[in-house]
Amino acid sequence: MVRPAPSADCDFCPRLVGLRRANRAAFADWHNAPVASFGDRSARLLVVGLAPGMRGANRTGRPFTGDHAGEILYRTLIDHGFARGDYRADPDDGLELIDCRITNAVRCLPPDNKPVGAEINACRRFLAGELAAPPPIVVVSLGGIAHGSVVRALGLPLRTLPFRHGAIYRPANAPILAPCYHCSRYNLNTGRLTPAMFTAVFRQVRVLVDDL
Repeated sequence: MVRPAPSADCDFCPRLVGLRRANRAAFADWHNAPVASFGDRSARLLVVGLAPGMRGANRTGRPFTGDHAGEILYRTLIDHGFARGDYRADPDDGLELIDCRITNAVRCLPPDNKPVGAEINACRRFLAGELAAPPPIVVVSLGGIAHGSVVRALGLPLRTLPFRHGAIYRPANAPILAPCYHCSRYNLNTGRLTPAMFTAVFRQVRVLVDDL
């Protein structure tokens, strides 16, 4: 069932609910709830991450805000004309997205940043809502889990659209898919993803969006 967004006390995933309650008790001034998407609902570009980070979006309430991945993502979006303003790791920093929207495959913080299959599946109804009318034209999925959930939410076969960094898929009657390694500190520190690789994906996405 497609749903637009989870409630603040969404109870679909017992493990995530338990962590949320513990965090609300320990960090009462944090967001500690499902994180809403950021950006215009009619944007042509949709960026899909994995899940909120403990001290990132789970704390601030805005996707990719407050952690290292956000520094990389928002700087890259600004550089390619998908955002304007100054990113200051604060949801009140005035940063605006331009023809871009950001969401996560899983809206709640998972333990150790690792959602299990049942949680990914349960949250897919909200991702499907992001992909429904008006649909984006291009989807950048950050990491294999996000990419797989996007493909399944679109009702497409993952075996023909496997995660491959830098690939451009053009499935019929669906958005263009541009899978990319997640801009996590781990991926950057290990060299799996470099700033140049990340920039190259969004340079290509900029051309795709402008040509459509």
